[in-house]
Amino acid sequence: MGAGRLMAVLVTALLAGCAPATAVAGEATGPVSARRAPEGSYAVGVRTLTLDPRSARPLPVTIWYPASTDGVASGRFPVVVYSHGLYSRPDLHAGLTTRWAAAGFVVAAPAYPHTRQGAAHFTRADVRNQPADGWRLIRHLGRVDRAPGDPLAGHLDLTSIAAAGHSAGGFTTSGMFSEGHPARLRAGIVIAGGGLPGSFAGPPAPVLFVHGTADAVVPVTVGRAAYGRTPGPAAFLSLLGQDHGAYLTPGHPGFAPVLATTTDFLRWTLYGDQAAGARLPADAGSPTLTRYESRPAH
Repeated sequence: MGAGRLMAVLVTALLAGCAPATAVAGEATGPVSARRAPEGSYAVGVRTLTLDPRSARPLPVTIWYPASTDGVASGRFPVVVYSHGLYSRPDLHAGLTTRWAAAGFVVAAPAYPHTRQGAAHFTRADVRNQPADGWRLIRHLGRVDRAPGDPLAGHLDLTSIAAAGHSAGGFTTSGMFSEGHPARLRAGIVIAGGGLPGSFAGPPAPVLFVHGTADAVVPVTVGRAAYGRTPGPAAFLSLLGQDHGAYLTPGHPGFAPVLATTTDFLRWTLYGDQAAGARLPADAGSPTLTRYESRPAH
């Protein structure tokens, strides 16, 4: 079978495997989104808040959202929880997250208490506690969406959620797909990361892996091992010869294919945009820079 035909078969199978996840008890049923994926782009607004400020794990959060001249743009938007890596913080990922917001997503990025830049008691072992922080944030966003007078109230589509993250944030993302996770967590993007114990259980969901083949911090073999364990439809975008994350910087040659691939993946999985799903192999761009592969659910 020729390479083009093989890719077409894989994409068809992956699309077929990405029908809206079957709902679990208490979850909404129906299509991925009742709204069409936006055409064009939005202005982007930003706000910050701190979740549980007096608790043992206060969680500062940066939220980027589609904006209009009057505040939040009209409509409800799928939500992406974005997790940073070790010694990092949400604003250092704004080159990517603001562009997702411009494409029609609300992106909520926590600054984790013991792995963020400037943490008073830094410990990488705390990554195992971060998936629970991600779910705590999602529950809080549900309260925000119902809060009278909150600018974001009525604008958060919490039936269509993705988790995404870089490095330790990629491991955090994997950990959110644990046994019994709600089916409204419909997609994951793991950038330069891998799996935590107990990852990729519960309702199968599509996961996109993004990894530099010359990553000396988290070797690409770690990402590929997680890719192999994912029970739902999965895709792997390799950045050929690239390191741990320079391709997340706007202007870097790898940034454009990463942005195009991740944005279309979110459009496909959260809005049900089949045309965006069909574009994924082409989004990867030059075969000298990237390699895109996909497979259906196991």
